[in-house]
Amino acid sequence: MKARRLITPIVLVAVWEGASRVGVLPHEKLSPPSAVLSAAWRLSLDGTLGMHLMESLQRAFTGLLIGGVLALVLGSVAGLLRIGDDLVDPVVQAARMLPHLGLVPLLIIWVGIGESLKVSLVALGAFFPIYLNTYAGIRDIDERLVEAARTCGLNAFERVRHVILPGAMPSLFLGLRLAFAAGWLSLVVGEQVNGVSGIGFMMMEARDFSQTEIVVLGLLVYAALGLVSDFLLRTAERRALAWRRGLQAS
Repeated sequence: MKARRLITPIVLVAVWEGASRVGVLPHEKLSPPSAVLSAAWRLSLDGTLGMHLMESLQRAFTGLLIGGVLALVLGSVAGLLRIGDDLVDPVVQAARMLPHLGLVPLLIIWVGIGESLKVSLVALGAFFPIYLNTYAGIRDIDERLVEAARTCGLNAFERVRHVILPGAMPSLFLGLRLAFAAGWLSLVVGEQVNGVSGIGFMMMEARDFSQTEIVVLGLLVYAALGLVSDFLLRTAERRALAWRRGLQAS
């Protein structure tokens, strides 16, 4: 079953390599997998790939941490408190209608074109999925369960810990997965704005020298980062929500 998931990627890579070798895909337009692999090996040996990767990871996790914590706090306030719902949710709902990547010119004016811009873009990308799913996860909890907990003598903190948090966890994990995806997308854009390091900068520098294989390598690195982060979150979700059974594909 696990091996079947590799069939399609292997076939696509084989077709890609074959099309490049017979000239259907010109190398200057799309380098073959063998050239991309060779570039990855070369850049790994001289430390270039590792250095840019570490810079990207640092920016991504800093932005995700800032955006995630802020989203969890505001989403919880809006979901748990009526006054929070009235004061916080309308503003956030209005703000999420703006494409956060379209705010780059304004962010440049506010925070400059250094590290703050890149971290801010990632934080904005991560904020809205986590906020919306935190809010929805809390609001979707059956009110009868909360009333039953209150009747059993649980105080407000205990109700949050034993009823609301477990009930909202599936939605929270969905928000985290969407936030990581949005965060990587935001990082791609941020690192291409006056960057001096990171995978995005490596791609832009390669573009200037028509090194298509390095551009493709950068895209594959971003894709791999997204897949790994999603796999880790799904694994954590299965363990944290082992009590929750879902439909399995046949």
